[in-house]
Amino acid sequence: MKKFLLFTLIIALFTSLSAKAKTIEVEVHGMTCAFCVDNLNRKFNKMEGVLKVQVSLKTKKVRIETEAELPTIEMIKQAVLDAGFTPIKVTVLSNEKAKK
Repeated sequence: MKKFLLFTLIIALFTSLSAKAKTIEVEVHGMTCAFCVDNLNRKFNKMEGVLKVQVSLKTKKVRIETEAELPTIEMIKQAVLDAGFTPIKVTVLSNEKAKK
């Protein structure tokens, strides 16, 4: 019985965490090489609240999966600027659209 309750609690915890997560996509101006991609990856992986980062040189976009509260859009824009790039467009994607 205890194992069942523990298992149920763990499932509920993961479900609530994923429900609160959001995906943010940033179109970035100035990305030209693999070093740019690495720079942005490192920058966002250090940020509090970032769960996953995908940087695409081909599309010039950064996709960030975050916790519900942090980081804010302004924090994300500032991180792009601090890395030496310009954030062009920031889009908050729904969980269903982001998973595709």
